[in-house]
Amino acid sequence: MNIAYWILAGLLALFYGYAGTLKVIRTRDQLRPMMSWVDRVALPDLRALGTLELLGAAGLILPPLTGIAVPLAPVAASGLVLLQAGAIAVHLTGEDRRIALNVGLITTAAMTLWLAIGL
Repeated sequence: MNIAYWILAGLLALFYGYAGTLKVIRTRDQLRPMMSWVDRVALPDLRALGTLELLGAAGLILPPLTGIAVPLAPVAASGLVLLQAGAIAVHLTGEDRRIALNVGLITTAAMTLWLAIGL
């Protein structure tokens, strides 16, 4: 199960590291082609969302890797599950109803949470 955790956590960390960095450093105009929902969210909220994604990615990798505060890994995974639940709600209440990626991410984060509990 340890190998499965590292595969899933690594993939999630790569995705959220990339997505979080984009939300933190890019302008709304630069994000609009990839994320049509950015106009419905205030810019400080978008930056906070990106920061949470970066913290979640770090929380999946650093605690188990260093052996320091290992219980933070399931906390990070559950935070990413909640983040994607909110993302699905945002997509379904707006004009953009494409949630396949969100469903995949919430499933992967839930599996990572289950594996992280056994670390």
